[in-house]
Amino acid sequence: MRQPLDMIAQDSPLARMRKRRSLPTRKASPAELGPRSPASTLVESSPLSDADRQDLKAIMAEPMDFIDSPEFHRSDAAHRIYNELPEVMRPDVSWYRPLMDDLMRVRERDRTSRVGRPQGSIILTGAQERILFLKFNFARFRVREIQTEIAAGLPTDSQASEMIHWFRIADRYRRQIAETNLALVLAMAKRVRMGEVEFADLVSEGNMALLRSVDKFDCGRGFKFSTYACRAILKAFSRHGVKTSKYRQRFPTDFDPAFEKSNHLETVRATSERDSAEEVKHIVDRNVADLSDVERTVINHRFGLDTPTDRPPLTLEQVGHLIGVTKERVRQIQNKALEKIRLALEAADPDLARAAAERVATSRN
Repeated sequence: MRQPLDMIAQDSPLARMRKRRSLPTRKASPAELGPRSPASTLVESSPLSDADRQDLKAIMAEPMDFIDSPEFHRSDAAHRIYNELPEVMRPDVSWYRPLMDDLMRVRERDRTSRVGRPQGSIILTGAQERILFLKFNFARFRVREIQTEIAAGLPTDSQASEMIHWFRIADRYRRQIAETNLALVLAMAKRVRMGEVEFADLVSEGNMALLRSVDKFDCGRGFKFSTYACRAILKAFSRHGVKTSKYRQRFPTDFDPAFEKSNHLETVRATSERDSAEEVKHIVDRNVADLSDVERTVINHRFGLDTPTDRPPLTLEQVGHLIGVTKERVRQIQNKALEKIRLALEAADPDLARAAAERVATSRN
């Protein structure tokens, strides 16, 4: 008797592996539920998806770090921070990749060139930065609170859902703050002079320093974020430069771009051309395409199928002298024979037919 599909899926090896690797949760007892807090009403308990379980494992791996503020300890903190404080416009970062490519070209051509502030980036006021950091750190504060409640035990379904909810809010605001200050990394990268460091590596180090700055910045001290982040980014550049210098001292061999180049595409193309040529030769030799004697003679001489590889194929005029016709007539015979070969190739293998057509067109040109 066949088992139902849902039973087979639940007992499959993949399902058992996911069950072993997933972080378990437990059902909350009635005493643990108690009265629901305003923050907990934001999240309804629901079965966790695979993405939820991955986020939960990341949350439970270590205590969540945050920058505390007196605003977080008020009874209506969530309502005040997320409902009463205005939302800050998200930046448009579509400029980032094209500008990075342009800067790398400019960097190679003229290291003293200056590029203006990219269009689409925005400059936040101190009040806007405070709003973003309050929302970012409060979400991390709520995650830490639930982690403290759980201690070393397992989270309930509602606790897991609420932690995932606040974790994703924090991640969203962290991404927004970093994207708003991407131009800061580029500005700092253009100020330094490190001949041994690639510009892309420098920007990558700056982006990592920017993310660490977002995690550690305290907006309650009244300073602008750029004041704190610029110093952190420049220190990251300095550490990376020292590390690169030590590496070059230990391994003084110059970089060879040839080692980074793969010939995979050339190998695949050569193999395809060789297979196509062998298939065409097989069709002509076995006369699978039903060619006439004149057509076979023209194809053999025009493409060197029956001549040594070191001897070049004959031209249209040379083949015409050989069979006693004009070169225009040889062209017509050749085109008719190639059409027959193409039809035979398509019947045998459409992929080889396309490859052979490209090879023949290249030869004719």
